[in-house]
Amino acid sequence: MGNWLTLRGRFHSFQLHRRTITAILLLLAANVAAIIVCVGMGSTTISPINVIRALFGTGDPSHSMIVFSLRMPRVLVAIMVGAALAVSGALLQGIVRNPLTSPDIIGISGGASLGTVVFILYFSHLSIRYMPISSIAGAFAAALLIYFFAYRGGITPLRLVLIGIGMATALTAVTYMLILTASFTPTAVAVKAFTFMTGSIYGVSWERDVLTLLPWLAVLLPVSFVYARHLNVQELGDDVAMSVGSTVHVKRTILLFVSVALAGAAVAIGGAINFIGLMAPHIARKLVGPAYGGVIPVSALIGSLVLLLSDLVARTAFLPLDIPAGVFTAAIGAPFFVYLLYRHRKS
Repeated sequence: MGNWLTLRGRFHSFQLHRRTITAILLLLAANVAAIIVCVGMGSTTISPINVIRALFGTGDPSHSMIVFSLRMPRVLVAIMVGAALAVSGALLQGIVRNPLTSPDIIGISGGASLGTVVFILYFSHLSIRYMPISSIAGAFAAALLIYFFAYRGGITPLRLVLIGIGMATALTAVTYMLILTASFTPTAVAVKAFTFMTGSIYGVSWERDVLTLLPWLAVLLPVSFVYARHLNVQELGDDVAMSVGSTVHVKRTILLFVSVALAGAAVAIGGAINFIGLMAPHIARKLVGPAYGGVIPVSALIGSLVLLLSDLVARTAFLPLDIPAGVFTAAIGAPFFVYLLYRHRKS
């Protein structure tokens, strides 16, 4: 037991391997370094020391304005969206016991995108605080459709992926058709919807985006960590899980709700950013092993780091153009998905 750290609470206890703790600390350090670099780079470059001074309130006023008003909201949204998508993917892979599953691959993000675009086109007069609700509703509708079409006396991993890919394609087509046929929509709103479909965190703000997404993650991420150990039992199969006293269907329903809600909330703010939910859990398992008590927090940190760096490249590599971050996550994730398909071709 010397390599394990036990965390005990009133209702739950967790065990984390020391390798997991090391990975978490290293990834936290990498995220902090990425935050400083991302906040400092742009059309106006600010040195790391000046970024740190601005963060502690002792820097130049012009630097503080750039850091807090322009760049820090975007950095925080990248962290939250990346973490939410990564944890959603990790939960989904554990629920269906399929390493090729992620919210964007099987169409859940497509449903969330459709729900968000409907809100943008038809309900933009309402407060943006309602947009995650519309996105999550679309995500749940997509999940129910996927389950309905994939269920044939049970759900096999291959059937789920194939139905999900088809559903994702169909939902994307419906979303684009909705944008193109909404002739009453102002051009600015249509452009916003098209940009959203690519996946971008351009132009985010504290009030409109950070404070809208934060409450969802403040509730859903701790719940995902608390219920992570139930995924370890479910990995052994339903019969074994029930034999040790686990209420499999109740726990699976809760975990599915958390996964879909995380994906919906992230898509509502960050748009259709793909492949983070696929890549991050795989990288996490390589670092800390299969136990979900470690996979969940490590996936969150990897997801936030991937989106931070993708957005950094997107907004600095082609100045003065600001390329959607989703372009770069797709450029990394698509080859990764092909590699996974090849690796699991016999299974």
